[in-house]
Amino acid sequence: MIPFLDLKGLNAPHKDELMDAVSRVIDSGWYILGDNVASFERAFSDYCGVRNTIGTGNGLDALTLIFRAYKELGIFHEGDEILVPANTYIASILAITENRLTAVLVEPDMGTYNIDCDLLEASISERTKGILTVHLYGLVSYGDKMRSIADQYGLKIIEDSAQAAGAEYEGRRAGSLGDAGGISFFPSKNLGALGDAGAVTTDDDELAETVRALRNYGSHTKYRNQYAGINSRLDELQAAVLKVKLQYLDSENERRREIAARYLNGIDNANLILPPKGTARSHVWHLFVVRVEERDTFAAYLRDKGVGTMVHYPVPPHKQPAYASWNDRHYPITEKIHKTVISLPLNPSLTDDDAQTVIDVCNAYK
Repeated sequence: MIPFLDLKGLNAPHKDELMDAVSRVIDSGWYILGDNVASFERAFSDYCGVRNTIGTGNGLDALTLIFRAYKELGIFHEGDEILVPANTYIASILAITENRLTAVLVEPDMGTYNIDCDLLEASISERTKGILTVHLYGLVSYGDKMRSIADQYGLKIIEDSAQAAGAEYEGRRAGSLGDAGGISFFPSKNLGALGDAGAVTTDDDELAETVRALRNYGSHTKYRNQYAGINSRLDELQAAVLKVKLQYLDSENERRREIAARYLNGIDNANLILPPKGTARSHVWHLFVVRVEERDTFAAYLRDKGVGTMVHYPVPPHKQPAYASWNDRHYPITEKIHKTVISLPLNPSLTDDDAQTVIDVCNAYK
């Protein structure tokens, strides 16, 4: 069986280094907001090309804290509107609504699965204050048109970089393209921790200082609380793990690109719609997502042939019970995507033989 994802296989090449890093943390006796967090934050800032990285407990908190910080700074206000792709994972939208901001869903471009920049201006109102762009499946969702629209209307661009660690646009990495970015280090991500972890990236020093306080009970100084903050701190163990794995992110992304290229060149079946290639550096292939009309039949066929799959994501946010007031809305492109997408195995631990098996099985599907 070729599993959809083998987390043990992903981490096995780094096991000795990871064990050493964890042991050093244990021996240090300092487990919260110590040298490992500070060191990783500096390293990730250097990697992304930003002045500030602020580690958080998870990716959702990273995004949520960005919006919260903009509210504390008086840039966003309750009820302000944030444009967001309708086909994103629900976490993107939760970060908006948790801050009592209004999520305005914008259909994606079927060619990229990312937000359709041609639809942005029509969605802007007097209350619009930002764009939450999502680098879905690992493909950068940013460009001159988005930046031009944001500048014209005075909008903040917040990146949801959860799936795109290392992806680039014109030599700049995800997390450095907008005004701020939130990233997840969930274990399955391209840069994955051994548990939940996340971070905010930004060149805005005032925003960064506000997020640093908000993640730590609203405090810059112990026992003095400027804000009614939360507890969402990247812990020392996960920071140590991430610093080890950051060294291998580029090479592992290159392996993802190699496998994706094999799939794109080798899968030849009219029943399957292959994903967009992107440019050489713009895609880090967190997921290799194809579309097929009879998804359940295709998934069962692959399972019978020993190939694991997953669906990212079966139900769009506007059809979720959590947003019941949206359930009667209709976003046809989004709904088409959610009804037909299925993800094939793609990760650095996949062998060439495994990849060829996936190709052969896909080509034999009728």
